[in-house]
Amino acid sequence: MNLILFGPPAAGKGTQAKRLVEGHGFIQLSTGDMLRAAVASGSELGNKVKAILEEGALVSDEIVIALIDEQLTKNASAPGFIFDGFPRTVGQAEALDKLLSERGSEVHLVLRLVVDEAQLLERVTKRFEEQGRKDDNPETFSFRLEKYNHDTAPLVPIYAERGKLVEVDGMAAIEQVSSGIERALKEAV
Repeated sequence: MNLILFGPPAAGKGTQAKRLVEGHGFIQLSTGDMLRAAVASGSELGNKVKAILEEGALVSDEIVIALIDEQLTKNASAPGFIFDGFPRTVGQAEALDKLLSERGSEVHLVLRLVVDEAQLLERVTKRFEEQGRKDDNPETFSFRLEKYNHDTAPLVPIYAERGKLVEVDGMAAIEQVSSGIERALKEAV
């Protein structure tokens, strides 16, 4: 099963992805993790990624797709994949569809964690004040949220039209969110 986790920053995607990995043996394909691993590997592709990141530039969709393709091949016997942080744009969604289609597969389910953005900002601000996490800086979070709403949110109606989208209340307790996701998985099979 191939599933995409959608939701703005701090919506709990990482927490839920970890639970899916532990509970189902899925492979989580986080673009950030894959980029860091590629750099650490010292491979030709990793060196290319390193050079791009050192310039402060964005890694192209082609490189991200190549990394995903590499992971799909490497983990071909996995029971499923969780796409976390990808696709972020319509172009990336089309590239993912093409890649999966070439493998005789598809995106089976898109789980959208529906959240209250004002409450998320409060949560992030509190974490920043208590823990000083740089990624929880309210200004950085607001920018990331704006990017999500501009670039990624337009994918929601596309997957809804395809009958792939299931929305889960991301503001509920972690266990309730997990239960909603498990129900969606059972219905998708």
